[in-house]
Amino acid sequence: MNFDGARVLVVGDVMLDHYISCLVDRISPEAPVPVARVRERWSVPGGAANVARNLARLGAGALLVGLAGDDESGKTLQNLLEGEGIKAGLIVSKTRPTTRKTRIMAHGQQLLRCDEEASRPLAAEEHRELAQKVRAMLSGCGAVVLSDYGKGVLSALADGENLCSRVITLARGLGVPVLVDPKGVDWARYAGAQCVTPNSAEFAAVCGQSFDEAGERHVLAAALRERFAFERLLVTRGPKGMALFESDAEPYYIRDVAREVADVSGAGDTVIATLAACVAMGMDWRQSAATANAAAGIVVGKVGTSPVSLVELNQALRENSLNPKLYNLSSLLDKIEEWRRGGESVVFTNGCFDLLHPGHISLVQQCSVQGDRLVVALNSDSSVKRLKGPERPIQDEQSRALLIAALRGVDAVILFDEDTPRSLIEAVKPDVLVKGADYAEQDVVGADVVKACGGRVYLARLTEGCSTTGLVRRMEGR
Repeated sequence: MNFDGARVLVVGDVMLDHYISCLVDRISPEAPVPVARVRERWSVPGGAANVARNLARLGAGALLVGLAGDDESGKTLQNLLEGEGIKAGLIVSKTRPTTRKTRIMAHGQQLLRCDEEASRPLAAEEHRELAQKVRAMLSGCGAVVLSDYGKGVLSALADGENLCSRVITLARGLGVPVLVDPKGVDWARYAGAQCVTPNSAEFAAVCGQSFDEAGERHVLAAALRERFAFERLLVTRGPKGMALFESDAEPYYIRDVAREVADVSGAGDTVIATLAACVAMGMDWRQSAATANAAAGIVVGKVGTSPVSLVELNQALRENSLNPKLYNLSSLLDKIEEWRRGGESVVFTNGCFDLLHPGHISLVQQCSVQGDRLVVALNSDSSVKRLKGPERPIQDEQSRALLIAALRGVDAVILFDEDTPRSLIEAVKPDVLVKGADYAEQDVVGADVVKACGGRVYLARLTEGCSTTGLVRRMEGR
């Protein structure tokens, strides 16, 4: 899958997401609060700007209309957008700051979030300028996203005029579908949109009630569609997946495909960006929703506001989510960077792991206590054949990867085609490299690389009488 040629215009509340990564190992003597020692700072586009960033990382043409302040955060945001290749039509407000969210992180968790913002409707002149930007940038787009964070860009003015209605009217006149990530319970301003993507809590709030039965949900969704002239609703349901409600069709339920939930920040941005990119390419809505669901499963496994790359999405779609712990090198390195930002150490081991046996279980158990996260590198089928002979492996690489991933303590699995994992070790730079005690340390592939980076080698004790070769011989009666 690729999104070459897809152009999507994003309109809404842009912001700057700023992160401060810290180490916490003591309580302040001045007050019962943790002392956070700052290690690293970084900023990324947030809010509607993160939707555009997700589109750009998927390879779609991303255009953005929003409002920033005349301040350093606004300049930083503009530079970040340019670096992502996003065509940004930001107007600069003299009366409002750039919305900025600062998250203080320690050990992979948020300690505190500080928001700098002005959440009020726009001035009439700002509203007119944004409408002009939309009119100038809409031509040639295959979809429009309204990303509402309740900061004022999409709120109604005192006279009732609102940017949402203007954008929807303009887009419908050109036959361009409008998708909305809503905020609050006043959905009248989204009337006429092709698709609205609330989460379960937002859906319940606008319906004015909670519910459990799928049938009741279907009835409520139909009432909302009729009330606001929506063509469809895509309700994101967290660990339960998604539900697509369309007229004259049965509800379409999509199961959750999350690897592990590390942070849900920006997950809604990823969903609507992927959905819009698919729609802009002419995909049907059910296929588009399933693809957006796969993207959501990737992004909630990342710490902080992070986009999904096209490589990651295509891998997830190929795997059909059967093995969410199976990574390619690019996505694995991204994951390792997140782990290390949280202060976690990385353990690495490798092998063929053909016909899982107690020796393999013992190895994984020993690895998992050597650090915080365990990466298992698995010889591909072609690599195993070269090492073990033409009759091996007994199980193919996808089966072996699935079994290893199911073991407690394994956080990531990656396949490699070479005879040794040296290039992988050079890329990962693990804190601990584990190999069986039948090796001498100086003979362990990659030991020199790990030690040069300040890591260590651990030789795991062997389980007597356990080997795949021995199992094969016994099955053959030899």
